[in-house]
Amino acid sequence: MSSQSTHEPTIRPIKVRHALKGRSVDPKARQDVCALLDAAGTVAPRRRDLLIEYLHRIQDRYGHLSAAHLAALAAELNMAQAEVYEVATFYHHFDVVKEGEAPPPALTVRVCDSLSCEMAGAKSLLARLPGILGRDVRVLPAPCIGRCETAPNAVVGQNPVPRATVEKVSRLVAAKATRQVTGRYVGYGEYRKRGGYGLFAACLAGKRGHEQIIGTMEDAGLRGLGGAGFPAGRKWKIVRAEPAPRNMAVNIDEGEPGTFKDRYYLERDPHRFLEGALIAAWTAGVGEIWIYLRDEYAGCRAILEKELAALAADPPCALPPIHLRRGAGAYICGEESAMIESIEGKRGMPRLRPPYVAQVGLFGLPTLEHNMETLYWVRDILEKGAAWFTRNGRQGRKGLRSFSVSGRVKKPGVHLAPAGITVRELIDEYCGGMLTGHSFYAYLPGGASGGILPATMGDLPLDFDTLQPHGCFIGSAGVMILSDRDRAVDAARNMLRFFSHESCGQCTPCRAGTAKALQLMQNKEWDRPLLAELSQAMMDASICGLGQAAPNPVLSVMKYFAHELT
Repeated sequence: MSSQSTHEPTIRPIKVRHALKGRSVDPKARQDVCALLDAAGTVAPRRRDLLIEYLHRIQDRYGHLSAAHLAALAAELNMAQAEVYEVATFYHHFDVVKEGEAPPPALTVRVCDSLSCEMAGAKSLLARLPGILGRDVRVLPAPCIGRCETAPNAVVGQNPVPRATVEKVSRLVAAKATRQVTGRYVGYGEYRKRGGYGLFAACLAGKRGHEQIIGTMEDAGLRGLGGAGFPAGRKWKIVRAEPAPRNMAVNIDEGEPGTFKDRYYLERDPHRFLEGALIAAWTAGVGEIWIYLRDEYAGCRAILEKELAALAADPPCALPPIHLRRGAGAYICGEESAMIESIEGKRGMPRLRPPYVAQVGLFGLPTLEHNMETLYWVRDILEKGAAWFTRNGRQGRKGLRSFSVSGRVKKPGVHLAPAGITVRELIDEYCGGMLTGHSFYAYLPGGASGGILPATMGDLPLDFDTLQPHGCFIGSAGVMILSDRDRAVDAARNMLRFFSHESCGQCTPCRAGTAKALQLMQNKEWDRPLLAELSQAMMDASICGLGQAAPNPVLSVMKYFAHELT
């Protein structure tokens, strides 16, 4: 007979946890964060959609985002720390410092390495500046900063350095000139004296009708000038037909290499754009307006903050709420749905469609989305009439186009020219010709994603729908001019490096495709069948226009510049 054990099991007491699992919130860090948010007038409960604005506040104050401050911000917003961390690490301009890591130097110098700046000597600047400026200054390559007409460009803190040299950058660093200085522009008082906001007031007073305004815009044929080219009047009509309430989102995330027209107009006449936005919002029955401005445009942000405050302090008539939101360095946020995600305080990842933003957009409401320059022309068209706009044009095209021209021309810059003008005419009539000693070799008609064409095709009309048969498009009209001293294959590599860096990573065709294409393009001889197959997969399966258009420079080189590959 077996005997049973009489040994009693050991019962261990449950340990009492005195803190929550995961990273604990440092009281001092939370006090720091609360003080910053309180100083900005942000009262509790803190708003989740302002996450990116809060991150900017912390970074502007401390120069980086520490793990302790991120944890404190998450607690203050009642969000998971991982969610705050993933937003902070998505954007290039946020410096997230992990526990135990040293923070970055107090001053950062960014040198643009996009195509126009690379042609103007950016590589030499990037190679020389670190040794000259020393360890206390961080030097980083940066994607296009929207100042291609003054290439090469650097940014010291938030202060742009046009036509940058080692000496210019060194002087600004020594002077600690890190804040943007704005130039002369038409302010609120001057704009009102010139009849500004009279048209918007007339709309509110019933002197202009919604249908009349939409009809004028449709007769003018004004199309979206951010790249997609959707007719503005039709867009207003579509959004107005959606159930209220409705929102408006203005896209000034001008990140396409070669494009800088939005900055040009904002730096000179910001209220002309603002009045156009108000008229568009009223016509489409929009209740609130959000303006999304890229972080590289610190000077434009200072202008808009000042002028929006002046407008609110002395309004010409009743105004809808207008909110200014600051980007954080992400080209993908130029895509309308990615911009909307960013305004909502999230990672800037494009949404799957349908539904379209006109149906379900910002904060789940029907949304009128527009590029800044499109709205800039609204007042002129409505005051001068559709015929004023349409009588401009060449080769059967109608309207005006703002061309951002950079590269090997004597007069780079924003040139307002007739729609349908050819690149040869643009160079000769508006840009003062090619640089001395340079011959016209090739051009990019629509920025980084618009493809590359040889000079022998320089007589094509530059407008919507004219370049597609040749594998290119005008996009936002960022025209980059190459000379006989450049190679299209080098330009294509520069573009693919940009797209690979700026892919949001959400879809495999774009994330892996841009990286693989760039790798294949480093070879002296390209595997053309593989690049063609890869390009087709990217164009067919990418979620948004970045991945769909990224192969254009590659395909252009294989089609028009095959002699450079042998």
